[in-house]
Amino acid sequence: MQSEIARALNLRYSPVAILLSNEKPPDALQFKEGRWGCVVAMFMAAARGKTAVFDRKTYGCLGGGVGLGFGNLYVNFPGGIEYFLSTGNKEFCRSEAARNLVRNMPALEHGERYFKNPEVAKKFIDALPYTEVPTTYVIFKPLEQVTEGETPEVVVFLANGDQLSALAVLANYDRGGEPSVIVPFGAGCHTIFLFPYHEAKAERPRAVIGLTDISARKHVEKDLLSFAVPYKMFLEMESNVAGSFLELEEWQKVRERNL
Repeated sequence: MQSEIARALNLRYSPVAILLSNEKPPDALQFKEGRWGCVVAMFMAAARGKTAVFDRKTYGCLGGGVGLGFGNLYVNFPGGIEYFLSTGNKEFCRSEAARNLVRNMPALEHGERYFKNPEVAKKFIDALPYTEVPTTYVIFKPLEQVTEGETPEVVVFLANGDQLSALAVLANYDRGGEPSVIVPFGAGCHTIFLFPYHEAKAERPRAVIGLTDISARKHVEKDLLSFAVPYKMFLEMESNVAGSFLELEEWQKVRERNL
């Protein structure tokens, strides 16, 4: 599957297709059961040409499981996820049960400070669009490797500032001023799948700018963000490339500095 958008923008990496399946692709990258890993690192591997697969035993971390649509795994987070995302849980960390956990996750004690306090963080946690995907596997693969008969749920572009600007303009191209792009707070995996998968259920889905998660940024080049679109919206945007600003001189001048 090819993308006219990717061609017009001269993207550095292939768009990544996210698919649901009950069949495990051969030779795919996969976390080992029970081992920690970052979904965003797997996403970057897919952008570079690999295929990655996840299931309910190999999602890397609790946040990754949530982001991949394996339900609300945060109920199992030690010491409370609302404390981890904000100011930490010193009382829990003094318990015997937490001793080994704190050694590997010091933020359990001092918090990641992404929210001012646990109360604010809990509002975010309670509002997440948790879902249970109906398949065994979630698959990341380069869009051009998607074959006939496969239908992605979400397509994710990796874009710099110039390219992100063009994607945002194209997303609004036939919407008549209707807001078509959102930038929600969330883990990196929330923004590349959970949020756009939820948007896919809307009559007029919106694109999601993401990978703003500070904890995941180390896996992504410093000038890139993600732009994730439900598949229906991807097809809509693809059909709008011809005849749009992407064919005119104003964009071509900007595109040239990204060659």
